[in-house]
Amino acid sequence: MHQKETKIPIYFLPGLAANTSIFKNIKLDSDQFELFFLEWMIPFEEESISEYALRFCAKVTHPNAVLIGVSFGGIIAQEMNLVHNFRKIIIISSVKTRQELPLHLQLAGKTKAYKLIPTSFFAQNIDLLSKYAFGKPIVDRLDLYKQYLSITDKRYLDWAVKQVVSWDQEKSDPNLIHIHGDRDIIFPIDNIKTCVIVKGGTHIMILNKYRWLNENLPKLIFS
Repeated sequence: MHQKETKIPIYFLPGLAANTSIFKNIKLDSDQFELFFLEWMIPFEEESISEYALRFCAKVTHPNAVLIGVSFGGIIAQEMNLVHNFRKIIIISSVKTRQELPLHLQLAGKTKAYKLIPTSFFAQNIDLLSKYAFGKPIVDRLDLYKQYLSITDKRYLDWAVKQVVSWDQEKSDPNLIHIHGDRDIIFPIDNIKTCVIVKGGTHIMILNKYRWLNENLPKLIFS
């Protein structure tokens, strides 16, 4: 009983439109860590990102937990950290501030061009959603990645895209750990400031660089 209580709880948030199966290859020492996976919720009408993050915090039932967010999940994780006391925040394939977003996404937020993105079409066309969420180079492996994208509710997609391009964070938490691949085309490494660089890592490295993550996540958690 005592041993179970001393395990470090780790909560995981997936990327935009993705389900928690993207973490299937993450295997950490079960004597040291207990893993929990947060599924996306459908946002309320006109819900702010901070209100949404607060609802997610209610799902974290352990004190002093580690929170790990991938891509859009990394943005939500940082919003959660503003209202909840976490042991450590780790983001993967994500951004820490608005300035780290690629210019075309920053412009989409300023010009409201995101409203032109046909999310209802994405919801009915998983191939397009896969390309949008993971990047065009995976076009030849779409069948492999479709299984990870199951959140196709138009309310969620409209809301999530708006939150990414409209995110107004100017300063990052100095204690946050950012893991980023040098071949990420969604959030290019050239825009990223301080981070732990994974050589050859792409935007989907949670799936194909899991060996690196399994080896290094414990070190980063205890750092």
